[in-house]
Amino acid sequence: MLLKSAISPFCLCLLFSCCPLPAQNHQSTFSWPSGKHAAVSLSFDDARASQIDVGLPLFDRYGAKVTFYVNPPNMQSRLAGWKQAAAEAYEIGNHSQTHPCSANFPWSRKNGVEDYTLDKMAAEMDKANSDTERLLGVKPSTFAYPCGQKFMGRGERTLSYVPLVAKRFLAGRGFRDEAANSPEYCDFAQLLAVDSDGLSFEEMKGAAIKARDEGAWLVFAGHEIGTASYQAQTTGAGALEQFLKYAQDPANGIWLDTVKAVATYVQAHRAGK
Repeated sequence: MLLKSAISPFCLCLLFSCCPLPAQNHQSTFSWPSGKHAAVSLSFDDARASQIDVGLPLFDRYGAKVTFYVNPPNMQSRLAGWKQAAAEAYEIGNHSQTHPCSANFPWSRKNGVEDYTLDKMAAEMDKANSDTERLLGVKPSTFAYPCGQKFMGRGERTLSYVPLVAKRFLAGRGFRDEAANSPEYCDFAQLLAVDSDGLSFEEMKGAAIKARDEGAWLVFAGHEIGTASYQAQTTGAGALEQFLKYAQDPANGIWLDTVKAVATYVQAHRAGK
């Protein structure tokens, strides 16, 4: 009891080597355009109707370009809106044709990645690309892993399909990661993305400030866009609007643009390019 009262839990953790030392911030020397100190990309998955009904008018109002990762079959209910988004230079990315995820999820049991082969996954992405181009007149340049999962198969037969993404796309975006991307070191085929669903403006702002302090590229990934951010898989429209105002204030040093735009810039300006 004496030890517990005299030493903080953090010090106890260090004393018994039960957790690593906290990572120190390292300011990047990467040069962002126009004197900016970080980049932020907003992205949304699944071609959900609220992205057109609520999101598009909001982004149009602020002149902000975001990335929509679509599954072509889901676009049918708002196809005119998706054509408008493509015509207005919003990025339309590939999120697969049928959204295969682990069969651990009951709703994906008949389309589990555990039962996929490399050929089947390649066909899944290629079909989504061709259907998106046919419907919207644009061919996706970047990809978002459904459920953020990058594997197929089971046990000793598990394979990564990251190489398939690297071969086909400028970038591949993950989901529910813990950090922003280092422009010097990030793997474009496995970009980290922070879940924006349910976040308050202050939480989004805090993540952006941390990225700015590190000179990094923060990618947000959300789903529905609505007025009630507490609902499942919903990024609040109010929080988004506040964040757009914050990110577009020149005093805050943030470059807000699509995944494709930022990836293109980073690839061209990495050391040695």
